Amino acid sequence: MDTQNSKAMYRDISAYKAGNTGTDYVHHFDSGLPGPHLLISSLVHGNEFCGMHAVTHLLDRGVRPARGKLTLLFANVEAYESFDESKPFASRQLVHNLNRIWSDEYLQGESDSPEIRRMRELAPFVDAADHVLDIHSTSLDVPPFWVYPDAQRNSALAEAIDVCGLHLIMPKGLGSGTPLIQFGRFGEAASTAGAAVVIECGQHFKPSSAAVAIAAATKFLTHFGLIEASEAGDAEPQPSVRRRFELVETHVVQTPEFRFARPVVGFEVFGKDELVATDGDTQIVAPFDGCTVIMPTREPIVGREAMYLARERV
Repeated sequence: MDTQNSKAMYRDISAYKAGNTGTDYVHHFDSGLPGPHLLISSLVHGNEFCGMHAVTHLLDRGVRPARGKLTLLFANVEAYESFDESKPFASRQLVHNLNRIWSDEYLQGESDSPEIRRMRELAPFVDAADHVLDIHSTSLDVPPFWVYPDAQRNSALAEAIDVCGLHLIMPKGLGSGTPLIQFGRFGEAASTAGAAVVIECGQHFKPSSAAVAIAAATKFLTHFGLIEASEAGDAEPQPSVRRRFELVETHVVQTPEFRFARPVVGFEVFGKDELVATDGDTQIVAPFDGCTVIMPTREPIVGREAMYLARERV
């Protein structure tokens, strides 16, 4: 587990608080010329530092759109600022998972938490965007990969700006809440909606995750013509081999006794009916051959995701 770089990856971002939108930690730039409105979000989870590095990279270099509009935001800053080097994973969230509450239930309901209040602040900016890149990282050390709903507009974008070659496609959504990339019209199948994708950049505290995030962000901007390719620097090349996985089942931890049948980090393959995990008296077995475990939990917590089970698309 790579946590030794957590302190080095963390930085004071208070200088970015004021922004220019009236909402803390949200920056918006309008070229005044026709073009798409792109949004890049970071720190949806407070311990996922790579997106913060990508957004500060763009802000520190004074990147401005040559056409269209650009919104850059730091989402769960309150959780980020709770970072403690001795327990670096604890700053993921304060109460709610900010990447599971982008629905009318929370937007218009009576529930309250720091994350719900922040979601309500950020919702108008996400709603106004034409295309969204949401930057994340993983608790366990696996290769970077894309995550997005199963719509042609999303796969086309991820393939056009690909920096990793692994894709997790969600035919029926996440199965454990509504993520930012499925907020409002982004969660609809209509082709008139814009593209919205997540890039999981690698383990939270590895410096390489920041490099992947910066590469993805700059390729996102160059793809839509908001910046010139020369401004992108040494972005990662497109991979020569692309692998696609389809999310089939999402399992949420039900009991404190949840255990994997064997050690997993991510992308391990199980045969049909092979035991994957136990959760109290419940046995979770692979429903088909070639069943791939993606994003297994590092520390089982009741009510949070245990893992995704996926099938590779041939």
